Amino acid sequence: MRRRIMAVLFALLATQLGSLISPAYACGCGAMIPDRMARIGVDRETSVVRWDGRAEQIVMRFTVGGDAKRAAWIMPVPNRAAVELGDAAVFDQLATLTRPERKTRTHFWPRERDWPFSAGSRDGVGAPLPGAGAPAVGVVGRERLGDFDVARLTATDPDALRDWLRSNGFELPDRLSTELRPYVDQKWEYVAVRLAPREPGTPLRGNLDPLRIRFDSDRLVYPMRLSRMARTAQSLGLYVLADHRMEPSSPIGGDAPEVTFAGTVTPHGSLADLTDGKPAFLTAIDQRFPEPGRIDGDHELRRTAADTPYRRAVYHDELLTVGGVPVWLLTVGGALAAVIAAGLAAGLRIRRTRVLRRAAA
Repeated sequence: MRRRIMAVLFALLATQLGSLISPAYACGCGAMIPDRMARIGVDRETSVVRWDGRAEQIVMRFTVGGDAKRAAWIMPVPNRAAVELGDAAVFDQLATLTRPERKTRTHFWPRERDWPFSAGSRDGVGAPLPGAGAPAVGVVGRERLGDFDVARLTATDPDALRDWLRSNGFELPDRLSTELRPYVDQKWEYVAVRLAPREPGTPLRGNLDPLRIRFDSDRLVYPMRLSRMARTAQSLGLYVLADHRMEPSSPIGGDAPEVTFAGTVTPHGSLADLTDGKPAFLTAIDQRFPEPGRIDGDHELRRTAADTPYRRAVYHDELLTVGGVPVWLLTVGGALAAVIAAGLAAGLRIRRTRVLRRAAA
C-alpha cells in the first residue's frame, strides 16, 4: 500500500513539474511560441477582415496571458504580404456598430419580480431582425514596427521556419513542421513576428497591439490550421467587411459559428481606411473551439444566399399597465365585477319570478 501511495504521489509530482517545464504552445490564427521555460496562452483572438474580391486585409489583436516576457508568432498567408501596425480604435468602432439593440417588451401576467410579488425587470438576449533550386527559406523583408520585429518569409521546407526561430532564441514544438506542411505544399508564405512588452522584463498579458496584414487573394480565407496546436480552448471574434453577408463554409472542428451582427455600415475614422470610405456589409461572427486539436483547416468564407440583416436585441421586460395600474388586475377585477353583477341580476330575476308566482296564486 505504501508503494502504491508513493507511486501515485510521484506521478502527480511529475505531472506538475512537467506542466511547469513544458511551454504551453497556445495559438491564435498562427503559432504563438514563448521563450523556453515560459508559458503563454491566447485567451481570445479578434480580427477584422476586409475583402473586395481581389485583396484581403486582416487587422488582428490577441488577448494573452501567462508569464512569457517574449514570444514569437507565425501566420501563413497565401500570397506576398505587407505588414504594418494596426489601429486599436477599429475594434472600439466595431463594438459600437454591432452592439445589441435595446427594446422593451411587456407581459400580461405578473412574474416573480412584479407586484404583488416584487418589482423589477430582467434582461434577455435574442430575436433576430428580419521552385526548384530556391533556398529553403528566404527573407522577403524585415522591419521594426513598434514592439514587433516582423519578418516576411518564404519556405520550401517546414523546418526552415523552425530554424529561423531557433536562431532567434526560441524553441518550437516538433509538431509545427507537420502542421506547416499543407501550407508549404500550396506555396504559401509566412509572416513571422517577434514581440515583447513595452516595459522590458514584464510578462506579455492583456491586449497586444494589433497588426495589419495585406495580401492578394481571390477568395476570403482566414488561416486557422495552426490553432490546432493549442492546449486550451480558443475563442475567435471575426468581423468581416465585404460586399455581401458572409459565412464560414465549415465550422472546421469548432462549435457552430454564431452571427452576432449583419448589416450594411458606413465606416468612419480608422475603420473607413479599410474600405476606402465606402459602405460595406459587416458580418460579425463569434466561435469557440473547445477542443483545438479538432481544427481541420482554415476558415473559408462565402457569400450567403441573401443579405439578411441581423442585430441582437436586449429586452427590458415590463408588466403591461394602463395609467400605472396592471392590466391583469383591471381584467381580473373587471371579470370578478361582471360575475358578481351577473349573480345579482340572476338573483333579482329569481326573486321577481317568485313574486309573480305568488301573485298569480
